[in-house]
Amino acid sequence: MMSSLCRVRAVLEGRIPDRLPVIPQSFMFAAKSGGYNIGQINRDPAMMAKCHVESWEKFGYDGCIIDVDDAALAEACGASVVYREDSVAVVKESTPCLKDLRDIDFLQMPDPLKDGRLYQWLETTQRVSERIGKEALVMGRADQGPFSLLCLLRGAQQFMIDLITEEENVILHALEWTAKVHSKFAKAQLEAGAHVTSMGDAYASPNLISPAAYHKFAYPMEKQVVEIVQTQNHPYSIHICGDTTKIIEDMGKTHAKILEIDWKLDMGVARRRVPESTILMGNVNPSDPLYLGTPKQVDEKVKEIIEKTKGKGVIISSGCALGANTRPENMTAMIHAAEKYGSFEQLMQLQESSGE
Repeated sequence: MMSSLCRVRAVLEGRIPDRLPVIPQSFMFAAKSGGYNIGQINRDPAMMAKCHVESWEKFGYDGCIIDVDDAALAEACGASVVYREDSVAVVKESTPCLKDLRDIDFLQMPDPLKDGRLYQWLETTQRVSERIGKEALVMGRADQGPFSLLCLLRGAQQFMIDLITEEENVILHALEWTAKVHSKFAKAQLEAGAHVTSMGDAYASPNLISPAAYHKFAYPMEKQVVEIVQTQNHPYSIHICGDTTKIIEDMGKTHAKILEIDWKLDMGVARRRVPESTILMGNVNPSDPLYLGTPKQVDEKVKEIIEKTKGKGVIISSGCALGANTRPENMTAMIHAAEKYGSFEQLMQLQESSGE
């Protein structure tokens, strides 16, 4: 039987593991399992790490995604943030950091080791890595990708207008700056002990911008970050919320080793449209079935994912961040389903039956 870390590495290297690994986006769930709301501990690295480790030990999944909220990187750049004890912190978009995209050059490039809460995020990664890094995968999320970070600094509504009215070179120049900010934090996550680092680039979703706008503005910056950060020993991951069916091929062309697939995209379609060497991570709906559904429904969804992808290059996960009140029995069901339908023998049968 493989360790969790060996299991994940087998998938990353294109080998068939003893069973498919499970790595949920569980930072809010882990906090709640430890008796806290994420807002109570989002500036306490020791407590955040403790909750991650205890949740991992309790449920037996194969890795931890170290996340805090979507506001920390923007805050380190100068954005105002609203702290909420019962939920994640959020950027105060009514008072944007940037009054004009051209003001980007006047912002100070944040230092991950001292600015905002970034160093606390890094300490959480370090603590978790020291505790479980030899046994399980640690993904140190590097907060928002370039496009989403600029949205938060400018204000999402205003930035959507900028995409239509502003000069293209002005937009790209500002995105180059946010790409540097993100890349610096991503490298710091690896230095803190993470095996993998990643971005969330939700504002680049087709739910908000057109595929053409994604290709022109978000995709080049995501690809640039991958080129800067990813190495053979340290894979990089991209997560974009929503239905990414129309941009999944571009996402694959960033050459990110891992793509985290939201529940709105069919995993079978994703598997056909991106290179086989690209690992797909997902995509059980965190709302229904993981929160609202039953263990049986979770079991059926994991089975469907495995059958549609033939278990080829797959890490089972939630399609987006798990809610704090996700039912523990549904978390357990997701892990048991991976064991039930994603064993070495079953993966061999699935891939042999498809001629692979």
